[in-house]
Amino acid sequence: MNKTKSGLARFAAAPHIVWTVMFIVAPLLFVAYYTFTNADGAFTFENIFALKDHITTFTLSISLSVIATFICFLIGYPLAYIIARSKESSQKIMVMLLMLPMWTNLLIRTYSMMAIMDDGGFLNVVLRYFNLGEVHLIGTKGAVIFGMVYDFLPYMVLPIYTTISKLDSNLLEAASDLGCNNFGVLTKIILPLSSSGVISGITMVFVPSISTFYISQKLGGGTFELIGDTIERQFQNSSTYNVGAAISLVMMVLVLISLAIMNRFTEGEGGSEN
Repeated sequence: MNKTKSGLARFAAAPHIVWTVMFIVAPLLFVAYYTFTNADGAFTFENIFALKDHITTFTLSISLSVIATFICFLIGYPLAYIIARSKESSQKIMVMLLMLPMWTNLLIRTYSMMAIMDDGGFLNVVLRYFNLGEVHLIGTKGAVIFGMVYDFLPYMVLPIYTTISKLDSNLLEAASDLGCNNFGVLTKIILPLSSSGVISGITMVFVPSISTFYISQKLGGGTFELIGDTIERQFQNSSTYNVGAAISLVMMVLVLISLAIMNRFTEGEGGSEN
């Protein structure tokens, strides 16, 4: 009987294993191969050494991603708390409104931001109507950060909302009965117990932010490059294909390190609860 179940389990897992090997493991191996070879296929470390020319790009990408993630947390945590503490019927409506923009493709949402923030866009039309002057946003780092926050904010709100909504209300009532005010309940009870949702939200926002290229291209106006833009440009030229692979590999390592750090915090939390 156990052998039969084991065979069925392996059979059911086979399509997932094939998919993983073909579309995750194999591409990663190709990236690693091109990273450590030149155009002739010979082994080399030149592609790794060439990364020193892109340190500024890495620094800018990480800094903008960190800022966008922090802003998403500042906006997302109170919003998630409000949704979680609302009536069940209201929660469904608010979650639907939060997810509604996600039903539209990322490219269309980014173009809509361009239409709003462009020099001749909706925002400047309104400002000129009220004689408040104009603001130049497209082509600035602020516009790119705004685009990241707009596109990835739901990824911060949803895991935090899920965690807070599952908290035992008796804990909150007990804290209040013991003399803890609303701020104390939030900082000493709700925030620590929802830290797993916060960590998930930070990961889900930071990873796509640091690897994005379309948002920076359209809202950045081509005035500066992020890691994603550099990788795309390197892969468009066959002579720099291997350097693009090296940058991709380093970016994947950075993402994996971030995920490992986040998971370590999560594991520590789980251990303390047990």
